[in-house]
Amino acid sequence: MTVIRSIVRGCGSYLPGRCLTNEELSAMVDTSDEWIVQRTGIKQRHIAADGEVTSDLAVEAAKAALLNAGMDAQEIDTIILATATPDNTFPATAVTVQSRLGIYHGAAFDVHAVCSGFVYAMATADAYIRSGLSRKCLVIGAETFSRILDWNDRTTCVLFGDGAGALVLEAGEGEGTVADTGILTTHLRSDGRHKDKLFVDGGPSSTQTVGHLRMEGREVFKHAVGMITDVIEDAFTATGTTAEDLDWFIPHQANKRIIDASAKKLSIDPAKVVTTVQWHGNTSAASIPLAVDTAVRDGRVKPGDLVMLEAMGGGFTWGSVLLRW
Repeated sequence: MTVIRSIVRGCGSYLPGRCLTNEELSAMVDTSDEWIVQRTGIKQRHIAADGEVTSDLAVEAAKAALLNAGMDAQEIDTIILATATPDNTFPATAVTVQSRLGIYHGAAFDVHAVCSGFVYAMATADAYIRSGLSRKCLVIGAETFSRILDWNDRTTCVLFGDGAGALVLEAGEGEGTVADTGILTTHLRSDGRHKDKLFVDGGPSSTQTVGHLRMEGREVFKHAVGMITDVIEDAFTATGTTAEDLDWFIPHQANKRIIDASAKKLSIDPAKVVTTVQWHGNTSAASIPLAVDTAVRDGRVKPGDLVMLEAMGGGFTWGSVLLRW
């Protein structure tokens, strides 16, 4: 049986030039490199320059992905941008990216699922491609979380960074088996009962301000491992695969302890886990594509590899994407 698959044709990423180390942070708030590394695994993070906005990061990542795919921007018919830190309340940051890439056709829109945003965007792109609404889709995760942090709150300001990553997906044919190249299955979840555990205390309708990120760290950690396991096991069930079949596990880069605990619970070999949180911090919707691009560029992820993507974020939202590179 012939089926339509969403095949990854290229990837790219962008990080702002300014790198903020733990040592520098320790001069700003009551913390230390040892404290941060022990609890999170993070050693540094990148911070957008003054005047550098989310669309700037997204455009650079998109250009890199298109170059890697060997495609002209004019071939793209859909842009889906995952972000919780848009340039403006409206319009969608995706339309700014579309315009700056010189694309004046097709559709462009944002997806907002916080740290799960890129997984949600990939699932949406896959649905568009399988339904015939899109043939070539640019999927971007881009964030400037430094703009919504309370830099006096040591429990949150040490965790997050800025960056962007992008993948180019194209419709292709498969045989309907797990040997196919492309996205094999996606699984999304949300549970709004947990909203107050991870949120921003502002918004146009509520306070008419941007607000700052607030988090109950222990509560987030407590729920994260179980939720991540849920959607990954669903992906295994849907495809008849197991943890042993995976070549690479590329999770949302929130906290190394969460990543390690999730891999252990799922019996995923630590050698198969891609970890970039130490260099990027938590870049929310940008973290997965940043990690993917890192692993592709350094030669780890190769054609034919079975790759699991997963994320969990504010909402709570969580999800997984299983694909063959």
